[in-house]
Amino acid sequence: MTESQGVELLLVDDDEEFLDTLVRRFRRCGFNVDHASDGQQALDLATRRDFDVAVVDMMMPGLSGLELLKIFKESNVECEVIFLTGQGTVATAVEAMKLEAFDYLAKPFPLKELEAVVLRAGERRQLRRENRQLRAFLERNQPAFEMVGQSPEMLEVQRLIGRAGPSDKAILIQGESGTGKELVAQALHRASSRANKPMVVINCAALTETLLESELFGHEKGAFTGAINTKPGLFEVADRGTLFIDEIGEMPGSVQAKLLRVLEDGSMRRVGSVKERKVHVRLLVATNRDLAEEVREGRFREDLYYRINVLSLELPPLRDRTGDLPLLISHFLGPGWELDAEADECMNRYHWPGNVRQLINAIERGKILSEDNIIRKADLPKDLMRSELADHAGGLLDTDDLSTLERAKVVEVLRREAGNKSRAARVLGIDRRKLYRLVEKFQIQDSELVSNPS
Repeated sequence: MTESQGVELLLVDDDEEFLDTLVRRFRRCGFNVDHASDGQQALDLATRRDFDVAVVDMMMPGLSGLELLKIFKESNVECEVIFLTGQGTVATAVEAMKLEAFDYLAKPFPLKELEAVVLRAGERRQLRRENRQLRAFLERNQPAFEMVGQSPEMLEVQRLIGRAGPSDKAILIQGESGTGKELVAQALHRASSRANKPMVVINCAALTETLLESELFGHEKGAFTGAINTKPGLFEVADRGTLFIDEIGEMPGSVQAKLLRVLEDGSMRRVGSVKERKVHVRLLVATNRDLAEEVREGRFREDLYYRINVLSLELPPLRDRTGDLPLLISHFLGPGWELDAEADECMNRYHWPGNVRQLINAIERGKILSEDNIIRKADLPKDLMRSELADHAGGLLDTDDLSTLERAKVVEVLRREAGNKSRAARVLGIDRRKLYRLVEKFQIQDSELVSNPS
């Protein structure tokens, strides 16, 4: 397929002989061509057909080329316009560019030159179409943010998001790892007047000091070894939008000083540059550290702490969200999936040190291992099994010896499964060879596997 194929081209000129030449030339080159001999006829065609590019004579009787472009803009006709004229002046060229014409050619010109300009215009039109389609796709497929939970702690978080979202002030989001700090940042961004602008994310813990500074503020070519090109920073990328800095407690002191400057007056410099740039960014930050303690210990700047802590949102750990766990399990299971009774009991008894992120991972693992859309205890991560083993055996035995607790759990499961090692291994979440090794290691005798020994 050539570059010209698929390009819808409108040719408009009151010189019939010249117009005929253009039509024949562009049709031979593979363009889908329509034509008009005056502005009004062109307007009629453009209201009925979606053109990618229009080549328009600037000076025509009746509706001029400039007037036609103005009507195109007012009517949301989205084709790229190239002007042709035999009476070009600086004033008309400037007016054409103000109206966002793609290009301006003075007659006479080689047809090959016009063809090249039309191809470039078609490429830009295609790029704009793809960008619009991508935005529409993302808007349709962007999951609506949903705060799952009815506990008092989560209702308070939802209330604060509703109040703080429309503000332009910096917000500090605090909570343990896995509590959903980035999701809360997304909710704050969507609730703001910047929702149609980008939200850019960076994690301080994932980058060295030099890379973090370069990522945030950008750098000039040659600013340091490896800086082979000029690169804008994320503050510039997020201009007029939102910048979310995760794990800000990991930010080195030198970068903290530069961040404070941006927050004070919006001024920043790329690494290796003396040129001041102004940005207008709404800042959201998150940490799993106690920043107040970090300030007291001298690891975090006090002035920066007060700049980013205009409002603080504290996300509760999952273990403190009384009653939310069943709702979360149901939400992340999704339609068509369920837990059997043992798996449900196991998940509800677990303390979830990794919070919601760990819960999601456990459910995803269960879905992968499940054979029939029912997640069983054997499909769950072994961390949950070990915790249940300790909880269960702790009620039977007065010991802190983990091996003793593990042996008790193996015996209990083998008894319940009437000595069937395949079923017992599945319940324990291990393979049969591991179970045989455990039986040998703990010297478990068949006589111990009788449910009610005499």
